Parts: sequence; C-alpha cells; structure tokens
Amino acid sequence: MKKLTYLLVSMSVLVFVGCSTVKTKVSTGPIAARTFSFLNPGAKAAPAAADKRSQVHAAIQEAITRNLAGKGLSLSAAGGEVTVAYLVIAGNNVTTTSLNEYFGYASDSSELVDKVHTEQAVKGANREYIEAGTLVIDLLDPKTSKLLKRSSISAPILRDLPLDSRRSRLQSIVDQALSDLRVVNPQPPK
Repeated sequence: MKKLTYLLVSMSVLVFVGCSTVKTKVSTGPIAARTFSFLNPGAKAAPAAADKRSQVHAAIQEAITRNLAGKGLSLSAAGGEVTVAYLVIAGNNVTTTSLNEYFGYASDSSELVDKVHTEQAVKGANREYIEAGTLVIDLLDPKTSKLLKRSSISAPILRDLPLDSRRSRLQSIVDQALSDLRVVNPQPPK
C-alpha cells in the first residue's frame, strides 16, 4: 500500500511539473544579430552572503561570451542587438537558492526556481542526497523584451574542483545549453 501511495504521489508531482506554465525551453528560430550585451542589473550592493557571487558571475559571463563569439556575436558593454540574461539555481533535497542578479525581475524567475526544486525533490524521493545546479540562459530582444531563446541545463554540483577544471566544466555546460542556438549575422548597415 505504501508503494502504491508513493507511486501515485510521485506521478501527481510529475504531471504537475509537466503542466507547469513556466517554460524551460523556448526558441523562435535563428537569432539575427551581430552583438550582445548582458542584462544590466544596475548599481546595487551585493548582500553579505554574496561573497563569491562576483567570481561566479564573471566565470559564467566568460563562458557565455566565448560560446557566443564562436557563433559570430561580439560582446558589447551596452546596447547589444540581443540581451543575454541568465539565472543560476542551486539546490538539494531540502533547499533551493538562486543567483538572479543577471536575470532581472521576470515574472517566471520564482516559477523556474520552484520547478527546479520540485524536480529535484521528485528525484530525491528515495532519500538519496542530490545537490545540483541549473543554469537558465535567455536571449531577449532589447527593444521589445521578447524572449527569443531560453535554454537550461542541470548538472551535479562538484565541490573542491581546481579553478581550471571548474572553468572547463562551466564552459562545457554553457556549450551544451547553447548547442542548438542558431545565429544569423546580418550585414552591417551602410
């Protein structure tokens, strides 16, 4: 009886997650651009608990910049033809946190965090300890704020990796997340 109840609860959660309104994958086709900028979070003081956030953001932006440069997009400090926003969600069976400074105040930010937490809780239902991170990368039209592309990828969190290994792994994760991104580089105006 316990197994049947557990199975029904697990299936209900999976159905709920599958019907969730927040989308983890969005694509409107090829992106027509030559330049991109990261979402500008504005000037604000980081919370005291954010001691290593600037290092994390620098590494993520470096990996995204390298990937997009390989697709023909150049980083622009501001005013790029495409805006890149990203959200980092880290969690385990108990808690889930996010780094959302470069994601903005999109209404689906908290829904994405909740969805990832629910998925991790379902995976951890057999009481195995799961610690994973999810990276969500959005490409937006800066003029309309329309979401052009959303990619996400989850991976186990590996602690105590040497810096070079950590950067290499992060680059691999970003490359996987953006593997299906197609970019069309229009001719510059004359």
